[in-house]
Amino acid sequence: MNDHSHHKNLPLIGWREYLSLPELGVEKIKAKIDTGARTSALHAYHIHPYQERDPEGICDTGRTLIKFQVHPIQRETHTTVSCIAPLLEYRKVTSSGGHATVRPVIITSVQLGDYNWDIELTLTNRDVMGFRMLLGREAIRKRFLVDAGNSFLNKIKKK
Repeated sequence: MNDHSHHKNLPLIGWREYLSLPELGVEKIKAKIDTGARTSALHAYHIHPYQERDPEGICDTGRTLIKFQVHPIQRETHTTVSCIAPLLEYRKVTSSGGHATVRPVIITSVQLGDYNWDIELTLTNRDVMGFRMLLGREAIRKRFLVDAGNSFLNKIKKK
């Protein structure tokens, strides 16, 4: 018999939540909490990796950065956030439909209500999808319980 008593202390989140990505300058984005997806994904476009240069611009630092843009508001393309983050790696990701793609992966902080932690985030063009971001199970495991019947249980913290 499994002991699930430790789950009682985990905070609840809904199947949809507003969150922020402070290191990327994204103050508010609606995310689907997707326990079927291992990795979190962010809708991004104009994705361009490049080599970081030293302050004098003479030589590469050896670190790869990635520039990209985000439309954080669902069904709206006028609001644009330009982002830069260190590239962690490229990873093969298989969609729920079985289609495999290789995506860039970054690590960034996420703010959900009172909670702030680092997650791995794949960058992909999600324009055809309903949500600009999926928060996958690796990002939420051992942190939250998902209440599949409710949405927006956590409030965005004002600066």
